[in-house]
Amino acid sequence: MIGIVFLVVAAFWLYNAVYTVQPDELAIELRFGKPKQEVSEPGLHFHLWPIETVEKAVTAEKLVTIGQSQSNNATLMLTGDQNLVRVAFSVAYQVSDPRIYLFRMVNPDDTLTQVAESAMREVVGRRPAQDIFRDDRQGIADQVRDIIQSSIDSYGAGLAINAISIEDAAPPPSVADAFDEVQRAEQDEDRFVEEANRDSNQVLGRSRGEAAQIREEAAGYKARVVQEAEGEAQRFISIYDEYAKAPEVTRRRLYLETMEGVLRESNKTILGTEGGQSVVPYLPLNELQRRAPAPANAPAGQGGNN
Repeated sequence: MIGIVFLVVAAFWLYNAVYTVQPDELAIELRFGKPKQEVSEPGLHFHLWPIETVEKAVTAEKLVTIGQSQSNNATLMLTGDQNLVRVAFSVAYQVSDPRIYLFRMVNPDDTLTQVAESAMREVVGRRPAQDIFRDDRQGIADQVRDIIQSSIDSYGAGLAINAISIEDAAPPPSVADAFDEVQRAEQDEDRFVEEANRDSNQVLGRSRGEAAQIREEAAGYKARVVQEAEGEAQRFISIYDEYAKAPEVTRRRLYLETMEGVLRESNKTILGTEGGQSVVPYLPLNELQRRAPAPANAPAGQGGNN
């Protein structure tokens, strides 16, 4: 019986002396209530029970959500432009130092919740309501994370803040319609500005294209006029050079070319005489007879030639 009792006592002692640390845990052994310096990693461990005990801390990431209850007025925050806003956000954190987390503070998780709410109120109180609604949520979340981490470190909670996520930001129900109207007005303003910019870009693009086309046409006209003027100048110089060599012949040729241009389309007849040439008016009777309309009672086949 003594042996059986001894075996039972030994098994009971061994059962309490051996402990297991899970993969998402860290453990600290205490001897007479004083924590040891060593940290027990995940796995199977042994300690001298009952003079030694074990405290475990879960190191997996935890998530706490603040401000989900719509009926809690504690979630209402005053913004920098004197507006009320209800903010719901989450804090992702994990244990960074199990010794500090287990033995420095009584309840570090509750302390974190209070610090997170206070930090969010501080940041929102310095910002306009539009930042928390739409414009700069990520900037606010980053500021809140820095403030929480700094405060928790000063308290010695042994926690690391991984991320802050603003899940919802809305005005109180009593003024929600007014805020929605303001949001719609701002969206309309943005839409009008975008449409005006688009129309302005279209008009500017079309005007710039027309201006470029006009400049190109002007440059082409300038080049053509200059080339024509240079060509006329060269032609005049060449004619002058020929004139200087034979003035009488050149003068005669210029006269004939000029008269040819003048009389090319004129209704004249040039009759030659022994004493030279003379120009007399000419009445085109045949043309007049061809153009004269036939009488209405004239028999068919009769013309106007008499």
